[in-house]
Amino acid sequence: MRAEEFQYKMIIAIRTDLKMSKGKMAIQAAHAAVISVEEAKRAKLKWVKSWFSEGQKKVAVQIATKEELELIYQKARSKNLPCSFVNDAGLTELPPGTATAVAIGPAPNNIIDKITSNLKLL
Repeated sequence: MRAEEFQYKMIIAIRTDLKMSKGKMAIQAAHAAVISVEEAKRAKLKWVKSWFSEGQKKVAVQIATKEELELIYQKARSKNLPCSFVNDAGLTELPPGTATAVAIGPAPNNIIDKITSNLKLL
């Protein structure tokens, strides 16, 4: 499937100011993705099924600060998109409760793009 053929995607936003290791970023992204899919299954099952049938497109983007992470999350919530906000448990690299990642979707590209198209790839 070519990129332009996908109708649904998930955006995973990771804070870069925390200087997390690559492994830590991967785990935070995984937490965000799983939580968001679980929410989507309850609220937007059709979107989840379509996203799965297309191959589960995911895009990782950078967020520079906690405030920007909170803003992107609030924008997604205001559009009634499935999303998740991850706060670290504090067992390894970060203090407990540190905001690390947000996932938005799966949702239609045209809706997600209104919120995230200005973000740089991770």
